[in-house]
Amino acid sequence: MLLMDTVLCLISMILLVICVLVSVAFLTLLERKV
Repeated sequence: MLLMDTVLCLISMILLVICVLVSVAFLTLLERKV
């Protein structure tokens, strides 16, 4: 059970980082277009 909790925590952290990177890239693209 502890292993599953650790894996879920890692997956959630990775997803959070990916979401942040995508949002930052999207904002930079919007700023370049304007």
